[in-house]
Amino acid sequence: METDNELATAAWRKAKASGGNGGSCVEVAPLSGGRVAVRDSKDRTGPALVFTASEWAAFKDGMAKGEFDF
Repeated sequence: METDNELATAAWRKAKASGGNGGSCVEVAPLSGGRVAVRDSKDRTGPALVFTASEWAAFKDGMAKGEFDF
């Protein structure tokens, strides 16, 4: 349960564009080994998704290229 302990003490942050409110936001936190955790800011004790460094890099690249735009 090393990841659970790491998630409990992680340095979570929201996007600056969220204005710091608790609305419909996600939070991200860096973890060991370059992994990145993502959770719903409204449910901080709920589940978190954990991505490897390469998965996170691919996601950021796709975002920058507009691959997820509707």
